[in-house]
Parts: sequence; C-alpha cells; structure tokens
Amino acid sequence: MENIRNFVILSHIDHGKSTLADRFLELTNTIPKEKMRPQYLDMMDLERGRGITIKMHPVRMTYTLNLKPYTLNLIDTPGHVDFSYEVSRSLAAVEGAILLVDATKGIQAQTLANLDLAKRQNLVIIPAVNKIDSPQAKIGETKTDLAKLLNIPEGEVFEISAKYGTNVEKLLQDVIEKIPCPKGNSEKPLRALIFDSKYDPFKGVVAFVRVIDGKVSSGEKIYLIQTKTEGEAKEVGYFKPELGATGELKAGETGYIATGIKEPEKVRVGETITKISNLNIEALPGYQTPKPMVFASIYPENPDDFETLKTALSQLKLNDAALTFEAEMKEALGRGFRCGFLGTLHAEIVSERLRREFGLDLVISNPSVVFKVINEKDREIFVYSPQDFPNQSKIKAAQEPWLRLEIITPTSFTGKIAELLKSLNGIRIETKYFSLDRLLLIYEVPLKEIIVGFYDKLKGMTQGFASMNYEILGYRPANLVKLEILIAGEKEEAFSKIVSEKDAFFEGKRMVEKLKEILPVQLFSVPIQASISGKIIARETMKAKRRDVIAPLYGGDYTRKRKLLEKQKKGKKELKEKGRIRIPPRVFLEMFRD
Repeated sequence: MENIRNFVILSHIDHGKSTLADRFLELTNTIPKEKMRPQYLDMMDLERGRGITIKMHPVRMTYTLNLKPYTLNLIDTPGHVDFSYEVSRSLAAVEGAILLVDATKGIQAQTLANLDLAKRQNLVIIPAVNKIDSPQAKIGETKTDLAKLLNIPEGEVFEISAKYGTNVEKLLQDVIEKIPCPKGNSEKPLRALIFDSKYDPFKGVVAFVRVIDGKVSSGEKIYLIQTKTEGEAKEVGYFKPELGATGELKAGETGYIATGIKEPEKVRVGETITKISNLNIEALPGYQTPKPMVFASIYPENPDDFETLKTALSQLKLNDAALTFEAEMKEALGRGFRCGFLGTLHAEIVSERLRREFGLDLVISNPSVVFKVINEKDREIFVYSPQDFPNQSKIKAAQEPWLRLEIITPTSFTGKIAELLKSLNGIRIETKYFSLDRLLLIYEVPLKEIIVGFYDKLKGMTQGFASMNYEILGYRPANLVKLEILIAGEKEEAFSKIVSEKDAFFEGKRMVEKLKEILPVQLFSVPIQASISGKIIARETMKAKRRDVIAPLYGGDYTRKRKLLEKQKKGKKELKEKGRIRIPPRVFLEMFRD
C-alpha cells in the first residue's frame, strides 16, 4: 500500500478537470495515443454533448518516480452544484485532492463548496491555477486569492495549463510526494465501501468499491451487511478506465466487484461488502442519504411503457444515488412516478438519460418543492404535489424550504443581482470582498423561487461571470394557497399548483390565458377559470367554433334564416349545459413545459 495514491480533482464547473485528467492519462500511458480523445473520462454522450461532467469517473494509472512504481487511483468529479453528492461520495474513497481554479475566472462558488467538503474529510489539498496559457488569465491575482483561501504561501500554488500540459508532470509528482498512502490491512476480514454502481444484464449489479481492509478474489461468496444480501464476486478488477478484470482487489485499492445480484435496490451506495464467512463484522460508516428538494412527475406518453419506465428508473438510481421515485397516478395521464432531484439540472439530465438510454417518450411536470403543512390537530404533513394540499380551513400553518445562496460576481453586476434577489423575496445576509473587483454575496431565498430559470437569469445578467452555490437551511413560515383551474365548470386537478398568496392572481391569470390559446376550440363557448378555495380570481372565455348555417340559403324571406339561427342558438345552449371537454395529452404537455 505504500505505493498507492488515491486522489480526486475538484473544481467549479468548466475549470478544466477533465482536460487535466486527459494529460494524466497521457503521462502515465494509460490510454494509447491513437485512442486518446478530449475529455476521455466523460463516457456518456450526454456529457460530451453538453461539455460537462455529470458522473464521477474513476481510473487506475501507473507512474514511476525515482525508479519506484506507483499506482494512482484518480476520480474525476462533476463541478455543478446539482451533482455535489457525486463529489461527497468520491471524497470518502481518497486521501487527497487537487483543487483546480481557472485563471480567467478565479475562485467561484463551487470551488468553495468542494473545498469545504474536502476539509471535512481531512484530505491533503494541492492547489493549482489552470489555463495560464489564456490571454485573459489573471495568474498572480488568482494565486494570491487561492493562497489566502488555503492560508499557505503563494509558492505552493501550481501554475499549469491542462490544455498544453505545462507543469502537469510536476503536479503529478507532487501528488505522489504529498498525498499519503491509504491505511488498512490486507490480513483483516474484507470490508469494501460501495461508492457507486451500475447495472449489467449479464453480471448483475457492478459495485464500484474502495477496499478498506482485507482482499477479495473472483468466485468468492460475498455478503452485503446492511441489506443482508448474499452474492458472488463473478468478476473483480480495476478501472482502466473501462472495466478490466484482474482477479483480486486488496486493501487500499479502488476497483469494482460484479456481484451477480439482479435486484438493483439491494445494492446501495454506502453499503459495506464483506465475505460470507465474516457475518459479524462491523459495517463502515457509509454516506449521508441525500435529501431531494425538487420534485417533478414523470409519465410515459404511451401508457404501455409504464413498466419500462419503472425498470429504467431502477437502473438509473444505481448510477445516481441522489434520485428518488415512487409511483403515482393522475386521471388525465395514467400511471407514472413522482421523482425527487437535487436541482433542476439534475432533473433535466435524468429525463434526457431516460429518453436517450431507454428510448422513452415522456410527459414531465413543472419542478416543484416539498412544502410542510401543520393541520388543526398540530400534525405535520409533507406536501409533495397539489393533490396532497389540505383544504384551507384545515391548515393551521404552512411552511416552505429556504436556502442559503452564495453568489460570486464582479462588482459591476452587484446592483442587478440585488434587484433580482429582492424580487424573489431574498434576504441579504453578508457581502465579502474576494478582491478589488469581485464579491461574495450571501442571501437567504425561498427554494421555490430559484428552481426554475434563476441560474439562466443570473448568467444572462452577468454575461456569464457570476457563479452560485446553495445549501438548504430548513423550513420557514409561508402564506401558501392551492390554485385550481376549472374548465367548463369542471375542476382539472392536473393543472393545480401551490403558490404564494401574493402571487396567486398573476399566476392564475397567466395560466387561464395560456389554456385559452392551446385548448382545442369547441362548438360552444367554454369558460376557463382560476380559483382559490372556491373563489374565482381570474377568467377567460374561449369562443365557440362558428358554423354558417344560413350559407346554403339564398334569396327568399329573412324569417327562414332567422328560424335556422334560433335553432342553432338553442342547440349550442344545450351543448353548453350537457357537453364535456376532453383535454388531449398535448395540452398537459404544453402546460407542464411552461
């Protein structure tokens, strides 16, 4: 184990983690030159298409320093706030981290968040300033800020260009010299921590593990302590970065175990794997379960695809431990699932993966948050969808989740950001100067105000220079109401929403106006209304489809035309009284996409 080094690369999104990982792969000859491609570890088409890392990617490399061979286990991590759970899991499998900062952008919000996670794990931090080759690079300023942040001399901060490989080999050598070797004992009973997994139709669930103690070989019987599940190590190996069988894993190493278990829910992230002969061994601490705060309903456009969607979500959860889902049913859409996510980008990525990897056409609701209601009996009720919202008369108090929002921005955009956050009921907590022209703004904001569109607005008004990170604070009192939509006097539950009382009129008016545009025209006039507790607050009327009943007539007495018009009028009146509106699925889709 003295020759093993386990480390991660941490940074804000788009600071060059995957490019630095490419240079390491080249330096260690892990990937032959003819097979090398940019962002090699980003395996998914979705990652390559969007240019962001979505999943952590482990790889095993070998490097010789001073005639001594070293095994380097690297984990490339995501940088977006929605995937911070991926980062926290990877940190438990390593002893050190390279903290990478883009010299053109400086320290950003997720840099601070990831650094905080690494400090909690007591990891050795090696700082590096990237993109020194760029004409816009502010190398000296960024080094000074990073040195102050870590409380170290500026000389300890590396200056590198991951694109051209400048000083990258020195950085790798520093990783070997400064990051300690793993602790553990190969002679003790096996204890391996699952930090990720994926599903293979032939090998069952493939668990990505860090072996803490002991060793495991192919063919041995294994046991998952928390779920009390037996399996067999059908294949054991390393990440090269593709899976490569080696036959054995020892203490201190990172690799994978093909468990042969076909039920995805039995292999959890944070689970401890041991051998069937070690049933009394103590489980490893594992990970804190993430709490999804953004929820959206996902339904298959074709009702026959329900089981396919269920299987797809089970397999995605293996690869994405932060995803939660449970079955629900809506009269208009049939059977589907209410899914929990860490943020809107997370929701977007999951839905896109369901479409690409499983070929599913989906209907997806607007993201919403979890509200808390205290009823007249002082019982707390969690409200995940408008259908769960109690009658207003039975609500003693209502609460909504708030978060602490950290924004790093150039000082020239501070006024615009302050205005935006004020309009979202944000409370200013603190302002800190990072340098002469960069600020850290700390606000407390209701979560429901930022889950849709906020990040895009922030980037747009700051020309892409601002960055954000957030942390859930808890629940606070709120004046919430259930906004209901009535079409031709009939309540359409699928369109119901939970909104702030002060925003109810504007939201109701917007919804009825949109429905008037997209609903198919009927042979009779249709009232579209928004109501709260039975009180109508907004209304639009969709005019009847017109048919010229007197067109076939020409000449003659006007009374003949009059008689036909009266007959048409009577027929429309009867239709209005007895007729029912059938809302096509595309209307729900249009409203949910809004």
